[in-house]
Amino acid sequence: MSTKRQLAQQLGVVVGFDEPAAALEQYRTPPTVAAHLVHLADLNDDVAGRTVVDLGCGTGMLALAAALRGPSQVLGVDVDPSPLSTARANRRRIGTQTTVSWVRADATEPPLCPSDPVTVVMNPPFGAQSGNEHADRAFLATAADIASVSYSIHNAGSADFVEAFAADNGGTVTAAYGSTMSLPRQFSFHDADSKEIDVELFRIEWQTESS
Repeated sequence: MSTKRQLAQQLGVVVGFDEPAAALEQYRTPPTVAAHLVHLADLNDDVAGRTVVDLGCGTGMLALAAALRGPSQVLGVDVDPSPLSTARANRRRIGTQTTVSWVRADATEPPLCPSDPVTVVMNPPFGAQSGNEHADRAFLATAADIASVSYSIHNAGSADFVEAFAADNGGTVTAAYGSTMSLPRQFSFHDADSKEIDVELFRIEWQTESS
């Protein structure tokens, strides 16, 4: 297994969005954060031999991080075709031998029926845009439907919401980790060239039909 630092270095070639959509809160997940999340998942035996689904995969950062840790397959789901095209190119840059499929679909209603145990990894919209509050709720609901375990990134201060949602939907938050993300200036309403934000990573175990 590569170290977390080595994984982050491998992910450095993954490029972000050509024309990011503010309404979809499209930001490239930093390689260090993606490596942190997937490394934690791997240490918990939640990657190797499993189907890993990246909901709202964008240009594929989390999906490709997982692909480098020996899953049976990886599925990246996104509603926007442009970043999926970039994700395909990113896969070629990474050079993984893992089967990676890119699915254009609403990540909150994915047309998936995987037979293997499923781990969801995701950096869902935080709901920062007006009218899009709690956008991450629908992503968590999808994780509850298709996965036995999920790893997700949320705005700092989301613990009460995430824990309550999980409890109401057959899930249990088993671990939480703090991290930071640097967001570049890419929309007209951004004032600074970059902004550091605090985020939290949650591991949630979900009840499945077989459990």
